Amino acid sequence: MMNSLLMKLGTLMCVLAVHADVMPAKDFDMEKMAGKWYIVGSASNAKWFVDSKEEHKLSTHIFKPSHDGHMDLVYVHNGPNGTCSNSTFHTKKTDTPGRFTYHSDIWNNDNDMRIVEVQYEEYALVHTIKTASDNSTHVLNNLLSRTNETSAVLQEKFSKFSNETGVLPENLIFLPRVM
Repeated sequence: MMNSLLMKLGTLMCVLAVHADVMPAKDFDMEKMAGKWYIVGSASNAKWFVDSKEEHKLSTHIFKPSHDGHMDLVYVHNGPNGTCSNSTFHTKKTDTPGRFTYHSDIWNNDNDMRIVEVQYEEYALVHTIKTASDNSTHVLNNLLSRTNETSAVLQEKFSKFSNETGVLPENLIFLPRVM
């Protein structure tokens, strides 16, 4: 019993250490981040993601800086059978540029989103730590692109980043050019 508890505590400490090391991009510019981004890659060990990864379609994020210095994130989800839905999250900037927090009423979780690496005209790596109402956490990494495709070099960069943040290689997907 004690060994099991110590193993769980050790695992939790490792997970938290990985999350703490993921810092946003230096010199993050919210205005340059604004606009439409295609989600061309996603990675997570979360059960909901693993169970549904074959159903994922190319979707988009639209970042809109708000008047008060925060940012709205519009998620346009393309679902099965051609369905489409929108969700808007009102993210709050933190003291660290490139790091935002928001609550999702849909999933009843708190989100700590970090724009880890960005070339504003090409791609962005986004790392989000999601904390559920039962205090369990999981990571969702996204590879965003200004176009609905990505290069092998960026796919490799995203794969390496996701692996470094604890996501198993089999829990990583690259989305097709379907829209």
